[in-house]
Amino acid sequence: MDGWCATARLRFRPDGADGATTLQGGATAPLRLQRSQSGADGRCRLPLLHTAGGLVGGDALTITADLAAGSRALLTSVAAQKVYGSRGRSRLQPDGRWTQLALDVQLGPGADLEWLPQETVVFAGGLLEQVQRLQLAADASWLGIDVVRLGRTARGETLGSGCWRNRLELRRGERLELVERLQLDGDSLDDEHGLAGQPVFATLVWAAPAPLPADSLQPLLEEGRRGARNLQGQGALGALEQGLIARYRGPSSQEARRWFRQLWALSRRLRGLAAPEPLREWPLQEEP
Repeated sequence: MDGWCATARLRFRPDGADGATTLQGGATAPLRLQRSQSGADGRCRLPLLHTAGGLVGGDALTITADLAAGSRALLTSVAAQKVYGSRGRSRLQPDGRWTQLALDVQLGPGADLEWLPQETVVFAGGLLEQVQRLQLAADASWLGIDVVRLGRTARGETLGSGCWRNRLELRRGERLELVERLQLDGDSLDDEHGLAGQPVFATLVWAAPAPLPADSLQPLLEEGRRGARNLQGQGALGALEQGLIARYRGPSSQEARRWFRQLWALSRRLRGLAAPEPLREWPLQEEP
């Protein structure tokens, strides 16, 4: 049987009256848009809901977001995304089928998007391929996180014969600013240069609207690295040509979210923006 293909198409535009960003768009089942809200700074905050309860092999979910010049938006999800095992479940397709997640983003001049979904849980034998394509204007800003748990560790489960793949392409105008190809499966789950036996892997990328001067970047990196010292797990933080990138590997998705929220707040502070408010969709919140 073929899987289903759900899409969400989002268009954000600043309102001429007060400058607040407004949303136009829609989604196909089982993906739904929750009610959007406007923050104190006019940023449009939109939670996404996947009503099917999880993804199986052959399913595909695509989110496209187009932000006009000067738009500001925050996208999150109502619950963790579950990807069920595929390998060895069918006599007709014993090698399993891949689940596809795609994110396509277009950011106009001065646009600002924060992509803060909850974690993705890949069950034993699950096959997940993620693709993120980001097209930014020269002075646009993107902050995105990706937290993935490989196996239901509370049940003593690992990823087993499953596989997680991620492809990220970030362009600024015609220039390719960041390209990543990551795959976690097999030996890389236990290798010291992979996950070293840890079940959670997470990434934060901030593509800043302008190159960060050294007197601003260095204090930000130092404060962010101090925040990683007390993590349950390991965190690493480094500079991009125009922004920063953070990695976490460890036992706790909550720890990854906590640290990433600190970095999110630091990025806001550096730009003179209001401190982020706790996301009510995220469980177990701590102050940064």
